[in-house]
Amino acid sequence: MTTAITPHARHEGLADLASRFVSVSQLPWEETDFEGITVKTLLVDKETGLLTALMRMVPGAELPDHEHMLIEQTYVLEGHLVCPEGECKEGDFVWRPMGSRHKAWSPEGGLFLAMFQVPNKFFKADAETDMLDQNWDTAWGATASYKAIRG
Repeated sequence: MTTAITPHARHEGLADLASRFVSVSQLPWEETDFEGITVKTLLVDKETGLLTALMRMVPGAELPDHEHMLIEQTYVLEGHLVCPEGECKEGDFVWRPMGSRHKAWSPEGGLFLAMFQVPNKFFKADAETDMLDQNWDTAWGATASYKAIRG
């Protein structure tokens, strides 16, 4: 039985092995903890940590200091994404290894397909959180993927 879901999608009554078709245009944009950045969660599995989301950044939005706890993949659908190591433009793809840490921003804004083995950890003065301001260890530290790789 799968533990993956698409929040806000209607999949009640489907067999365990049935495909889950998602009308992405019907999903709400969710606020994040960062000004000018919203997401549509396409798939999340709280047991393993797997997360796929559309991420939208308005011009000038910034993702503050964060660590990629496992591999992250980002495909730029529109606009561009910049970090100290380089820039990804429309149609480009970047993946980041476990343990990499940086800030990222979008001077002109952008739309991205982001795929995580587990969500990133953001560093604040008083907490380590995920993008939705949940305590990272509480929300994701016990996931199967993270525990298998990091112990």
